[in-house]
Amino acid sequence: MAKKVQKTDAEWRAQLTPEQYRVMREKGTERAHTGKYAKTTDAGTYKCAGCGEPLFASETKFDAHCGWPSFTAPIDGTAVAEAHDTTHGMRRTEVMCSACDAHLGHVFPDGPGENGLRYYINSASIDLEPEKGA
Repeated sequence: MAKKVQKTDAEWRAQLTPEQYRVMREKGTERAHTGKYAKTTDAGTYKCAGCGEPLFASETKFDAHCGWPSFTAPIDGTAVAEAHDTTHGMRRTEVMCSACDAHLGHVFPDGPGENGLRYYINSASIDLEPEKGA
């Protein structure tokens, strides 16, 4: 992980769109099937829309039929941070960018692959950097 990114609320508001701010700084969720990366299959690296830190590789993306981009694992063990989330009467695990603390989405134990995890991530929280030559 790179150095911690710290910005004032005013700096985040100036940098992010209103939807990104709502999702990333206020822990919102975009509506299912509305995000720009929900169906994307392009090769590349998904980075934090707030600070640019690499979060997920396209090779770990899969269609979970949930309406949000879903990944089996972060790009490395330090890319994301996790926290218990009991909002809305649910018990789940929130996923945040470990560099800037932006809310990304949640992780659930119902995914494919070796670890059995599904990281569902809001498109508003990520930017796809296409693979060079793709």
